[in-house]
Amino acid sequence: MAQKLIKRKSRRKAQYDPSTNISQAVATVDAGTSRSDLPEVSTGDTIKVHVRIKEGEKERLQIFEGTVLGSRNHGVGRSVIVRKVSHGVGVERIFVLTSPVVAKIEVVMKGKVRRSKLYYLRELEGRAAKIERDVQTNEAAAASAAAKLAKQ
Repeated sequence: MAQKLIKRKSRRKAQYDPSTNISQAVATVDAGTSRSDLPEVSTGDTIKVHVRIKEGEKERLQIFEGTVLGSRNHGVGRSVIVRKVSHGVGVERIFVLTSPVVAKIEVVMKGKVRRSKLYYLRELEGRAAKIERDVQTNEAAAASAAAKLAKQ
C-alpha cells in the first residue's frame, strides 16, 4: 500500500494520490486507540492530570495540576503541555492523551484566552501569570448543554 506521488513541475507541494486509501487506514487505527473517557481540554484551562507512577512492583497515582499552555489535536498523538510552578521553579510536562500513563483528567477551571499557545507565560511570574476565568451565563450554559445532547 505505498503511496503514489503525483509529480508536478511547479513549485507547489507534491500531492499524494487519494486512490491508495492510506488516510482511511490511518483513521481506522486512530479510532481503535482513541479515548472517550477524557474531557475536552483547551488552552488556558487549569487541569489536574492523574498520572500512574510505577515504583518497583507497586503502582500509585500522582496528581499534576497546572495550566494548559497548548495542545496538539492530531489523532493518536493528541497531547497537551501543562505548566505549574513548584517551589519557585516552572515545571512543564507533555502528556499524550492516548497513553495509559494518564489515568484521568479533571478540569478545575476554564480559562479565557485569545491565543492557541501560551508560551509567553514562561517569562511571567506571580499575578502577571494568572489567566482570567471564563464565566458562562446560565443561558449560555443551557444552550451548550442542549447542543451536546443534540450532538449525541
